[in-house]
Amino acid sequence: MKFTNPIPDWRRSHTVENTSRWVGQHEGFDNTPLPRLTWMSFSMGILVSMGGFIFGYDTGQISGFLEMEDFLDRFGQRRPDGTAYFSNVSSGLLVAMLSIGTLIGALIGAPIADWIGRRFSIMFWCAIFSVGIIVQITSADKWYQVMVGRCVAGFGVGALSLLVPMYQAETAPRHIRGALISTYQLMITLGIFLAAVFNYVAECHLSSKTASWQITIALSFIFAFILGVGILFFSETPRFDYRRGRICEAKSTMMRVYGVGGDHYSIHLELEEIKFKHEAESRKRNVVEEWFGMWTAPKMARRLALGMGLQMFQQLTGANYFFYYGTTIFTGIGIQNPMITQIILNGIDFTVTFYTLYIIEHYGRRKSLIAGSVWMFLCFIVFVAVGHFSLDRGHPSNTPKAAVALLCLSCLSIVGFAITWGPMVWTISGELYPSRYRAKGMALSAASNWLWNFLLAFFTPFIVDKIDFRYGFFFAGCNIVGGLIVFCFVVEGQGRTLEEIDTMYLAGVKPWQSAEWAGPYMEIGQRVQNC
Repeated sequence: MKFTNPIPDWRRSHTVENTSRWVGQHEGFDNTPLPRLTWMSFSMGILVSMGGFIFGYDTGQISGFLEMEDFLDRFGQRRPDGTAYFSNVSSGLLVAMLSIGTLIGALIGAPIADWIGRRFSIMFWCAIFSVGIIVQITSADKWYQVMVGRCVAGFGVGALSLLVPMYQAETAPRHIRGALISTYQLMITLGIFLAAVFNYVAECHLSSKTASWQITIALSFIFAFILGVGILFFSETPRFDYRRGRICEAKSTMMRVYGVGGDHYSIHLELEEIKFKHEAESRKRNVVEEWFGMWTAPKMARRLALGMGLQMFQQLTGANYFFYYGTTIFTGIGIQNPMITQIILNGIDFTVTFYTLYIIEHYGRRKSLIAGSVWMFLCFIVFVAVGHFSLDRGHPSNTPKAAVALLCLSCLSIVGFAITWGPMVWTISGELYPSRYRAKGMALSAASNWLWNFLLAFFTPFIVDKIDFRYGFFFAGCNIVGGLIVFCFVVEGQGRTLEEIDTMYLAGVKPWQSAEWAGPYMEIGQRVQNC
């Protein structure tokens, strides 16, 4: 079924001012230009995204702990000469068990979010995360207790990885939705960076070696408390409120985030879109029917596969591969401390992620992701060639020029990931599904991310031991495949409402033509099969 419609000027330019100018012909509504950013939306980008900070901080801790003297003595295995070490299996489990917990947390978090709401779910999972922190801090000499604590904390992190992008997607104004959801990834990179800094300071400057890792873990309580209590000052998402019949509350929240009155045309238009979609999705089902039924809903199987595939390829872009080789590369240029290596690489990752907030709303999702795939593919090809043929892997200081080249390529690839695939996949995940299935669809997408995060974290040491830098060829190929998937299946969501994006998928709009598509919402919506 094809829908062809003229493209109004406001849709061509994607500017807030032109949107209001185009709707100015509708009498009886306020058509003043929308503010680009309001205090409410800014606060949401900072505080709600604290869920990403919790994830990043918890993830960034463990690599530093594995190098700390007291942590090694307490939880490591012993060689015949008495020195402590972590085997590939134990270190892999300590690092990757968080991902197992996050996978479970993401799946469990979906029905809870649909039951008690997005806001109270965030509070609940902050409490679960705190329980996992307590288990880790009270560990005395059993490494598997730390592992269990990380798994429990992972329940909270995984659920928050679903809830934070979903809360922002369902609440943010359409013209800055991509940037706001991208702040989740920005806060992840900030958390990883600060974890590396705190690990270094604690290990090198605290007199108590036990406190070096316990204090770093305990700081997680502060961030969970800020998010868990701070969310009380925010409203429930407009779309969840509307589905529960709280239409006035939904409208009030939209007025605050848009920064306009209730008679503004943008509020009226979006409420009408939400109303139409809600009526189309209103047939009740039990929980089991909902999970299985969404696979048979129109165009949902394709979207579910797309969401899980994009999250998988976000991990298979290979960004963590460069962090894995960071210590070897920096040794070649004279930096021996692995904690300093992590600070430098994570600092670059955090700094350049800021640029995403600009390009996602100026160049769109599709172009940015495809460009990121090509960029990282080129970096990997050169990186593997230099690492395999030029670097002295046993004594990297013997080949400083090769080490410098690898350092530059690592930084360039991290830049490509940080401004494209890192944050933008979370944005697309938040935009991909209709309201009825958003929590469950995003749960499956997030679970895919965490599954591949675990697989890569656990198996990478074993694979690298066998094929060294040639492992990078695998990631290079994945970048090309990921870029092709974006080109063929992802529609452009820049400047669109969530309901309009849903209609584009239902109407079968060709992804490579989606940026120019501009059908009148209600006219087309009435011709689309109900969900």
